[in-house]
Amino acid sequence: QVQLVESGGGLVQPGGSLRLSCAASGRIFSVNDMGWYRQAPGNQRELVATITRDGDVNYDDSVKGRFTVSRDNAKKTVNLQMNNLLPEDTAVYYCKARVLSGLYYDDYWGQGTQVTVSS
Repeated sequence: QVQLVESGGGLVQPGGSLRLSCAASGRIFSVNDMGWYRQAPGNQRELVATITRDGDVNYDDSVKGRFTVSRDNAKKTVNLQMNNLLPEDTAVYYCKARVLSGLYYDDYWGQGTQVTVSS
């Protein structure tokens, strides 16, 4: 069984910063792409940022220049540094990882962490 556990969410004022972390554990042979998604009330879940095992990154246009995704392959962790946060960044943030746990790679999700940007 594979588990992804997120941490680091909370309440922050506009212009502030937060750092999200996600750790994968369990029966893991290899971790491929990792990333962060978010879902605001009434909206579909959307991509925020992804990072490959080799460190290639991809960001949604709305967070470019403000958010930075990073990972530690040895620790099986992925982080999201969020700066200059805006009210529209308010959402539940989910970690996702493509994990080889058996014969094939499967996508696993964390339970989500709330980020609220408000004055």
